[in-house]
Amino acid sequence: MLSLSVVQNALEVGFIYALVALALFVSYSILDIADLTTDGSFTLGCAVSATVCIAGHPLLALPAAILAGALAGFITAFLQTRLGVPSILAGIVTNTGLYTINLAVMGFSSNLALFNTDTLFSSAREALFPVFGSWYKLVIAAAITLLVSALIVLFLGTRLGISIRATGDNADMVRASSINTTTMITIGLCIANAMTSLSGAVLAQYNKSADINLGTGMVVIGLASLIIGQTLVGKGSMWRCVLAVLVGSVLYRFIIAVALKLNVPAECLKLVSAVIVGFAIALPSLKGWAAFQKKRLAAVHGKEEK
Repeated sequence: MLSLSVVQNALEVGFIYALVALALFVSYSILDIADLTTDGSFTLGCAVSATVCIAGHPLLALPAAILAGALAGFITAFLQTRLGVPSILAGIVTNTGLYTINLAVMGFSSNLALFNTDTLFSSAREALFPVFGSWYKLVIAAAITLLVSALIVLFLGTRLGISIRATGDNADMVRASSINTTTMITIGLCIANAMTSLSGAVLAQYNKSADINLGTGMVVIGLASLIIGQTLVGKGSMWRCVLAVLVGSVLYRFIIAVALKLNVPAECLKLVSAVIVGFAIALPSLKGWAAFQKKRLAAVHGKEEK
């Protein structure tokens, strides 16, 4: 049985990481691009957020992280669309370069502590704690994620957003319609990495620390959340897709909480994440296999009765 504090923490972190899953929804599900910039963009958001917080501007840290993430996405898109680098390799190249950039942003220190620094959460505590009590962090995290989710749904419903969606579905058709697919891919990757960086920025202020290795395996975590949500909630309208992302992210954090409750070593959590992703991806095939076996058994029993 999970304690109330564990449930609260799972919800808080689930909403924060939902931005990564939402970013992968844009790059992976909509644009059909395996963007491996995610790990570096997440750490970049952490580094920028921590650095700006130390300078005394916790609110300014969020737009600064968004801008930095969008720039990282632009570099990946430039490598892919202008220089002809395959999408996976473009993400790897950018991600590799971001390691040094992230170190430079943090003053060539592998970690930054914010324990004596004002953050978004500590600044809002005085106003929100009397109303929401210890749940005030969840209110902040959920508000940011829900606002971004609503903006993404509205944006994808615009003419530009529909063009981006069409580019992922059939780039040749979009190109034949005189729409610049290079621009669409660039905008999509900039938006995706901006959301990833924002997630890192919020997490850094939530944890009151930033670490150079914090983004390692973020692609796996985001994919796990995305696939779990799509498997359970399904696909349909943009609102339903975004809801699936949120549900998947929160549920994933609960799975991790259960794993920790079962005394799974923290060092093994990446392996747990990989198993969850593999199972979630294979689930539709497993369902199809189970349905086929059920029909086969029904046919066999029907012949035996005759």
